[in-house]
Amino acid sequence: MEQQEHAVLLFDGVCHLCNSSVQFVLKRDHSARFQFASLQSDVASQLLAPHIHSQSLPDSVLLLFKGKLYSESDAAIKTLILLGGLWKTAILFRLVPRFIRNAIYRWVAKNRYRWFGKYESCQLPEPHWKSRFLG
Repeated sequence: MEQQEHAVLLFDGVCHLCNSSVQFVLKRDHSARFQFASLQSDVASQLLAPHIHSQSLPDSVLLLFKGKLYSESDAAIKTLILLGGLWKTAILFRLVPRFIRNAIYRWVAKNRYRWFGKYESCQLPEPHWKSRFLG
């Protein structure tokens, strides 16, 4: 069986919504295709260095897969597609123009702490998932 390349989901480690999204993916990623890293981690900085040329990281969940960096709504859609099964139908969201999808994404991202809350520090993964987290 050919080994699948891992997708790395980079997320805001102090955001409740982002952590809930990671939990969502973990529970549905039966093939263990995804690995995870907090945007606040050194490993995220190293992974993103070839793709992002500024010191400040984007205010977004990012997906790194096969050398390509996906951001905003593209990252969310690609993540669902990679989960497989019925989640692949998320490809239909690509019919919505990117500027509309990303405007909605940015609006939620801008308000996520107010609506969903924020941790004081990055959360530790559950022991049985710890190997899936980088750094």
